[in-house]
Amino acid sequence: MENTRWLTPEQLRAWIRLEAVVELLPTVLDSQLQRDAQLTHFEYLVMAKLSESPERLLRMTALAATTNSTLPRLSHVVSRLEARGYVERVPCPGDRRATNAHLTEAGWQKVVATAPGHVENVRAHVIDVLSDEQLRQLDDIMQAMLQKLDPENTLRRLP
Repeated sequence: MENTRWLTPEQLRAWIRLEAVVELLPTVLDSQLQRDAQLTHFEYLVMAKLSESPERLLRMTALAATTNSTLPRLSHVVSRLEARGYVERVPCPGDRRATNAHLTEAGWQKVVATAPGHVENVRAHVIDVLSDEQLRQLDDIMQAMLQKLDPENTLRRLP
């Protein structure tokens, strides 16, 4: 305890504010998506990741990695999306043990219809409240933190 590097008042204030944003932002994102698209933020993230992939297809393990999910959680969510016709599981041609997730045409249309409201919500709560300089600083800060938290870039968020 005597070797503990306690936070300074400024560091503590910054940490408390970061912690509050980390707690509040997911609810803000989730609420809008639930209200407007009947999707959770995680369901939308899964569909968005598939929509950005070649042929709208990803191996389930890769999709789990890029969404920071466990395979059981992802499998449960994919099952819900399958029931709604947005995603389908297909065998992986190169590996019989693996399964791919594929965004269906209905899933693509759902992402296209949902994206504008989601982007507006992100703008309203994150982007538009920051100056251009603050946004550049936020980007630099997030890159530094991601390099520490995800050094192998599993979430594919680093350039």
